[in-house]
Amino acid sequence: MGSVFSPHYARARRRDGVRAVDPLQHCAFNVALYRPSGDLWSMSEHGRGERVVRAAEKLQLGRSTMRYEDGGARLIVDIDERTTHVASPLGQPLRGRVSLELGGGGTSEALVLDAGGAGRHRWWPVAPCARAEVQLDEPGLRFSGSAYHDCNWGDEPLEQGFARWSWSRLALPGGDCAVLYDVVQRDGRRDERAMRFGAGGGVQPIADLERRALPRTRWAVARPTRADGSASSPRVLRTLEDTPFYSRSVIASRVGGEIARGVHESLDLDRFSAGWVQFLLPFRMRRRRA
Repeated sequence: MGSVFSPHYARARRRDGVRAVDPLQHCAFNVALYRPSGDLWSMSEHGRGERVVRAAEKLQLGRSTMRYEDGGARLIVDIDERTTHVASPLGQPLRGRVSLELGGGGTSEALVLDAGGAGRHRWWPVAPCARAEVQLDEPGLRFSGSAYHDCNWGDEPLEQGFARWSWSRLALPGGDCAVLYDVVQRDGRRDERAMRFGAGGGVQPIADLERRALPRTRWAVARPTRADGSASSPRVLRTLEDTPFYSRSVIASRVGGEIARGVHESLDLDRFSAGWVQFLLPFRMRRRRA
Protein backbone atom coordinates (compact mmCIF):
# COMPACT_ATOMS: atom_id res chain seq x y z
CA MET A 1 0.00 0.00 0.00
CA GLY A 2 2.11 2.85 -1.33
CA SER A 3 4.70 0.37 -2.62
CA VAL A 4 8.14 1.57 -1.52
CA PHE A 5 9.86 -0.02 -4.54
CA SER A 6 7.43 1.29 -7.15
CA PRO A 7 9.14 3.42 -9.86
CA HIS A 8 5.74 4.89 -10.71
CA TYR A 9 5.22 6.02 -7.11
CA ALA A 10 8.75 7.45 -6.94
CA ARG A 11 8.22 9.35 -10.21
CA ALA A 12 4.93 10.80 -8.96
CA ARG A 13 6.57 11.92 -5.67
CA ARG A 14 9.37 13.67 -7.53
CA ARG A 15 6.89 15.39 -9.84
CA ASP A 16 4.18 16.40 -7.38
CA GLY A 17 5.77 16.18 -3.93
CA VAL A 18 5.42 13.47 -1.29
CA ARG A 19 2.28 14.83 0.37
CA ALA A 20 0.44 15.38 -2.91
CA VAL A 21 0.56 11.75 -4.09
CA ASP A 22 -2.09 9.24 -3.01
CA PRO A 23 -0.34 6.03 -1.80
CA LEU A 24 -3.43 3.98 -2.69
CA GLN A 25 -2.75 4.71 -6.36
CA HIS A 26 0.41 2.60 -6.00
CA CYS A 27 -0.34 -0.74 -4.31
CA ALA A 28 1.65 -3.84 -5.24
CA PHE A 29 1.19 -7.59 -4.93
CA ASN A 30 4.39 -9.64 -5.09
CA VAL A 31 4.82 -13.41 -5.46
CA ALA A 32 8.23 -15.11 -5.58
CA LEU A 33 8.40 -18.86 -6.06
CA TYR A 34 11.86 -20.48 -5.91
CA ARG A 35 12.14 -23.97 -7.41
CA PRO A 36 14.94 -26.26 -8.60
CA SER A 37 13.20 -26.29 -11.99
CA GLY A 38 13.20 -22.49 -12.28
CA ASP A 39 11.99 -19.49 -10.33
CA LEU A 40 8.74 -17.64 -10.98
CA TRP A 41 8.29 -14.00 -10.02
CA SER A 42 5.42 -11.52 -10.22
CA MET A 43 4.89 -7.98 -8.98
CA SER A 44 1.81 -6.16 -10.20
CA GLU A 45 0.90 -2.61 -9.20
CA HIS A 46 -2.68 -1.38 -8.91
CA GLY A 47 -4.43 1.95 -8.42
CA ARG A 48 -7.57 2.93 -6.55
CA GLY A 49 -11.06 1.86 -7.49
CA GLU A 50 -11.99 -1.69 -8.26
CA ARG A 51 -8.30 -2.68 -8.27
CA VAL A 52 -7.80 -1.85 -4.56
CA VAL A 53 -10.44 -2.78 -1.98
CA ARG A 54 -9.75 -2.48 1.76
CA ALA A 55 -11.75 -3.59 4.78
CA ALA A 56 -10.90 -4.37 8.40
CA GLU A 57 -10.37 -8.09 7.71
CA LYS A 58 -9.67 -8.15 3.98
CA LEU A 59 -7.45 -6.60 1.31
CA GLN A 60 -7.96 -7.07 -2.42
CA LEU A 61 -5.41 -6.04 -5.05
CA GLY A 62 -6.57 -6.85 -8.54
CA ARG A 63 -7.66 -10.51 -8.55
CA SER A 64 -5.61 -11.46 -5.47
CA THR A 65 -6.85 -11.15 -1.90
CA MET A 66 -5.66 -11.42 1.70
CA ARG A 67 -8.03 -11.95 4.59
CA TYR A 68 -7.97 -12.87 8.27
CA GLU A 69 -10.10 -15.75 9.54
CA ASP A 70 -10.86 -17.31 12.93
CA GLY A 71 -10.63 -14.01 14.74
CA GLY A 72 -7.25 -13.21 13.25
CA ALA A 73 -5.65 -16.59 14.01
CA ARG A 74 -5.30 -17.45 10.31
CA LEU A 75 -4.23 -15.38 7.30
CA ILE A 76 -5.48 -16.63 3.91
CA VAL A 77 -3.78 -15.36 0.74
CA ASP A 78 -5.55 -16.22 -2.52
CA ILE A 79 -3.18 -15.63 -5.45
CA ASP A 80 -4.30 -14.94 -9.01
CA GLU A 81 -1.37 -13.36 -10.84
CA ARG A 82 0.81 -13.69 -13.93
CA THR A 83 4.58 -13.59 -14.01
CA THR A 84 6.09 -10.20 -14.85
CA HIS A 85 9.84 -10.55 -14.34
CA VAL A 86 11.97 -10.75 -17.49
CA ALA A 87 13.80 -13.78 -16.00
CA SER A 88 10.52 -15.69 -15.66
CA PRO A 89 8.40 -16.99 -18.55
CA LEU A 90 6.36 -13.82 -19.06
CA GLY A 91 2.62 -14.12 -18.59
CA GLN A 92 2.69 -17.53 -16.90
CA PRO A 93 -0.19 -17.90 -14.42
CA LEU A 94 0.48 -18.05 -10.68
CA ARG A 95 -2.67 -19.23 -8.92
CA GLY A 96 -3.37 -20.86 -5.59
CA ARG A 97 -3.63 -20.32 -1.85
CA VAL A 98 -1.27 -19.72 1.06
CA SER A 99 -2.73 -20.34 4.52
CA LEU A 100 -0.78 -19.08 7.53
CA GLU A 101 -1.54 -20.37 11.01
CA LEU A 102 -0.30 -17.35 12.95
CA GLY A 103 -0.12 -18.77 16.45
CA GLY A 104 1.58 -16.71 19.15
CA GLY A 105 5.00 -15.24 19.57
CA GLY A 106 4.69 -11.78 18.04
CA THR A 107 4.78 -8.40 19.72
CA SER A 108 1.58 -6.72 20.85
CA GLU A 109 2.44 -3.46 19.10
CA ALA A 110 4.70 -1.97 16.44
CA LEU A 111 8.34 -1.12 17.13
CA VAL A 112 10.00 2.11 16.00
CA LEU A 113 12.81 1.40 13.52
CA ASP A 114 14.41 4.85 13.53
CA ALA A 115 14.54 4.82 17.33
CA GLY A 116 17.14 7.58 17.50
CA GLY A 117 15.31 9.64 14.91
CA ALA A 118 11.82 11.02 14.56
CA GLY A 119 9.92 7.72 14.79
CA ARG A 120 8.65 7.89 11.21
CA HIS A 121 9.27 4.21 10.40
CA ARG A 122 7.65 1.29 12.20
CA TRP A 123 7.85 -2.48 12.12
CA TRP A 124 5.42 -4.99 13.60
CA PRO A 125 6.48 -8.68 13.79
CA VAL A 126 2.91 -10.00 13.83
CA ALA A 127 3.67 -13.74 13.73
CA PRO A 128 7.39 -14.59 13.57
CA CYS A 129 6.76 -18.31 14.29
CA ALA A 130 3.86 -19.00 11.93
CA ARG A 131 3.11 -22.15 9.93
CA ALA A 132 2.32 -22.10 6.20
CA GLU A 133 0.34 -24.46 3.99
CA VAL A 134 0.84 -23.71 0.28
CA GLN A 135 -1.44 -25.14 -2.40
CA LEU A 136 -0.77 -23.86 -5.91
CA ASP A 137 -2.92 -24.84 -8.85
CA GLU A 138 -0.68 -23.18 -11.47
CA PRO A 139 1.98 -24.42 -11.34
CA GLY A 140 0.78 -27.55 -9.51
CA LEU A 141 2.69 -27.56 -6.25
CA ARG A 142 2.06 -28.39 -2.58
CA PHE A 143 4.29 -27.83 0.43
CA SER A 144 4.22 -26.70 4.06
CA GLY A 145 6.65 -25.41 6.64
CA SER A 146 7.82 -22.66 8.95
CA ALA A 147 6.60 -19.16 8.06
CA TYR A 148 6.86 -15.51 9.06
CA HIS A 149 4.43 -12.56 8.90
CA ASP A 150 5.22 -8.92 9.63
CA CYS A 151 4.24 -5.38 8.59
CA ASN A 152 6.25 -2.24 7.87
CA TRP A 153 4.91 1.27 7.40
CA GLY A 154 6.11 4.84 7.60
CA ASP A 155 5.42 8.54 7.21
CA GLU A 156 8.10 9.31 4.62
CA PRO A 157 9.81 7.54 1.70
CA LEU A 158 12.09 4.76 2.89
CA GLU A 159 15.17 6.28 1.25
CA GLN A 160 14.72 9.52 3.21
CA GLY A 161 15.00 7.74 6.55
CA PHE A 162 17.67 5.11 5.86
CA ALA A 163 20.87 4.58 3.91
CA ARG A 164 20.71 0.77 4.19
CA TRP A 165 19.41 -2.08 6.31
CA SER A 166 19.66 -5.81 6.73
CA TRP A 167 17.16 -8.26 8.17
CA SER A 168 17.12 -11.99 8.79
CA ARG A 169 14.72 -14.53 10.25
CA LEU A 170 16.31 -17.79 11.41
CA ALA A 171 14.44 -20.93 12.44
CA LEU A 172 15.73 -22.34 15.75
CA PRO A 173 15.37 -25.89 17.09
CA GLY A 174 12.09 -26.49 18.90
CA GLY A 175 10.04 -24.07 16.81
CA ASP A 176 11.41 -20.74 18.11
CA CYS A 177 12.98 -18.23 15.75
CA ALA A 178 15.54 -15.43 15.86
CA VAL A 179 15.01 -12.11 14.06
CA LEU A 180 17.88 -9.69 13.45
CA TYR A 181 17.04 -6.19 12.22
CA ASP A 182 19.92 -3.77 11.65
CA VAL A 183 19.43 -0.32 10.12
CA VAL A 184 21.72 2.58 9.24
CA GLN A 185 19.80 5.82 9.33
CA ARG A 186 20.32 8.58 6.83
CA ASP A 187 22.41 10.54 9.36
CA GLY A 188 24.71 7.53 9.92
CA ARG A 189 23.31 6.31 13.23
CA ARG A 190 22.92 2.57 13.71
CA ASP A 191 20.11 0.65 15.38
CA GLU A 192 20.74 -3.07 15.85
CA ARG A 193 18.12 -5.48 17.22
CA ALA A 194 18.31 -9.21 17.90
CA MET A 195 15.27 -11.01 19.31
CA ARG A 196 14.29 -14.57 20.05
CA PHE A 197 10.58 -15.23 19.56
CA GLY A 198 9.06 -18.24 21.29
CA ALA A 199 6.72 -20.51 19.34
CA GLY A 200 4.34 -20.41 22.28
CA GLY A 201 4.76 -16.70 22.93
CA GLY A 202 7.25 -14.35 24.48
CA VAL A 203 10.24 -12.43 23.15
CA GLN A 204 13.75 -12.11 24.57
CA PRO A 205 16.79 -10.11 23.43
CA ILE A 206 19.78 -12.04 22.09
CA ALA A 207 23.07 -10.74 23.45
CA ASP A 208 26.76 -11.04 22.54
CA LEU A 209 26.40 -11.11 18.77
CA GLU A 210 29.27 -9.88 16.61
CA ARG A 211 29.03 -8.14 13.26
CA ARG A 212 29.86 -10.40 10.34
CA ALA A 213 29.85 -9.98 6.58
CA LEU A 214 28.45 -12.49 4.15
CA PRO A 215 30.00 -12.35 0.64
CA ARG A 216 28.77 -9.50 -1.51
CA THR A 217 26.38 -10.30 -4.33
CA ARG A 218 27.25 -10.16 -8.04
CA TRP A 219 25.87 -6.60 -7.99
CA ALA A 220 28.25 -5.88 -5.07
CA VAL A 221 25.43 -5.35 -2.58
CA ALA A 222 26.79 -5.82 0.95
CA ARG A 223 25.20 -8.55 3.07
CA PRO A 224 26.01 -7.66 6.71
CA THR A 225 24.73 -9.84 9.53
CA ARG A 226 25.56 -10.81 13.13
CA ALA A 227 26.35 -14.15 14.77
CA ASP A 228 27.76 -15.67 17.95
CA GLY A 229 31.29 -14.47 18.59
CA SER A 230 32.77 -17.95 18.89
CA ALA A 231 30.99 -19.32 15.83
CA SER A 232 32.40 -19.94 12.40
CA SER A 233 31.39 -17.45 9.73
CA PRO A 234 27.76 -17.48 8.57
CA ARG A 235 27.29 -19.06 5.15
CA VAL A 236 25.18 -18.23 2.12
CA LEU A 237 23.39 -21.42 1.05
CA ARG A 238 21.57 -19.86 -1.90
CA THR A 239 21.08 -16.38 -3.30
CA LEU A 240 17.40 -15.99 -4.17
CA GLU A 241 17.32 -12.38 -5.35
CA ASP A 242 20.35 -10.48 -6.67
CA THR A 243 19.45 -6.97 -7.85
CA PRO A 244 21.39 -3.68 -8.01
CA PHE A 245 19.94 -2.53 -4.66
CA TYR A 246 18.48 -5.58 -2.90
CA SER A 247 19.40 -9.17 -2.08
CA ARG A 248 17.52 -12.10 -0.57
CA SER A 249 19.44 -15.19 0.49
CA VAL A 250 19.12 -18.46 2.37
CA ILE A 251 21.81 -18.55 5.06
CA ALA A 252 23.10 -20.77 7.86
CA SER A 253 24.43 -19.24 11.06
CA ARG A 254 24.81 -19.71 14.82
CA VAL A 255 22.71 -17.41 16.99
CA GLY A 256 22.16 -17.64 20.73
CA GLY A 257 24.26 -20.79 20.91
CA GLU A 258 22.14 -22.66 18.35
CA ILE A 259 22.68 -23.49 14.70
CA ALA A 260 19.96 -21.88 12.60
CA ARG A 261 18.93 -21.57 8.98
CA GLY A 262 16.76 -18.90 7.45
CA VAL A 263 16.27 -15.96 5.11
CA HIS A 264 18.50 -12.88 4.95
CA GLU A 265 17.66 -9.62 3.18
CA SER A 266 19.87 -6.62 2.48
CA LEU A 267 18.76 -3.27 1.08
CA ASP A 268 20.95 -0.41 -0.23
CA LEU A 269 18.76 2.68 -0.49
CA ASP A 270 21.47 4.86 -2.02
CA ARG A 271 21.57 2.42 -4.91
CA PHE A 272 17.77 2.28 -5.03
CA SER A 273 17.61 6.07 -5.45
CA ALA A 274 20.07 6.12 -8.36
CA GLY A 275 18.56 7.16 -11.68
CA TRP A 276 19.80 4.09 -13.56
CA VAL A 277 18.16 1.76 -11.02
CA GLN A 278 14.86 3.64 -11.24
CA PHE A 279 15.09 3.25 -15.02
CA LEU A 280 15.41 -0.55 -14.67
CA LEU A 281 12.62 -1.07 -12.14
CA PRO A 282 9.67 -0.97 -14.61
CA PHE A 283 11.08 -4.14 -16.19
CA ARG A 284 10.53 -5.85 -12.82
CA MET A 285 7.08 -4.42 -11.99
CA ARG A 286 4.04 -4.02 -14.22
CA ARG A 287 1.37 -1.38 -13.70
CA ARG A 288 -2.10 -2.91 -14.06
CA ARG A 289 -4.84 -0.82 -15.61
CA ALA A 290 -8.44 -0.87 -14.44
